[in-house]
Amino acid sequence: MTATPTSTPSPDPTMEAIGRAVLDGQAGAIASARQKLLTLWSTIGVTGDPLHRCTLAHHLADLYEDPAQALAWDIRALDAADAMTERRVQQHHAGLRIAGFYPSLHLNLADDYRRLGAFAAAAEHITAAEEQAPNLPQDAYGTLIRTALGEVAEAVSRRDAGSGPRTGRPRPRALP
Repeated sequence: MTATPTSTPSPDPTMEAIGRAVLDGQAGAIASARQKLLTLWSTIGVTGDPLHRCTLAHHLADLYEDPAQALAWDIRALDAADAMTERRVQQHHAGLRIAGFYPSLHLNLADDYRRLGAFAAAAEHITAAEEQAPNLPQDAYGTLIRTALGEVAEAVSRRDAGSGPRTGRPRPRALP
């Protein structure tokens, strides 16, 4: 007997735990959210499920004001995305595509490098994000990322490292 496919994916306890920690961070409990995600990271490990690693690292980067620390997590998120399969993404959510992750991932790296004053590296990631931008949905999220991309690109062109919060980092983050 074969199982009948359902349109609703099975619950993923790790993704649910990541989501709860992200909500804590968005509610202002930054230290607690960071600790929860770091604890999950130690469980997942550097060779764990790429979807879990990408999502966790992507969100954990937002919990660091220090651009060097954010950069380390954003690099981990991009590396994990490169290891992901379309099948795994579809298992999590039928409407997601890996290609849709890359504009935001490159945008975040561009902004990290901008904040560090590494404008050539920032420009490379702006270019990569722009190349991937056609993969963004034509909805509010896509508009948010496109707008942020323009803001970060402008700051990079002005060679403005800024000192405040991350320019163009959409809140809330929209990876799964």
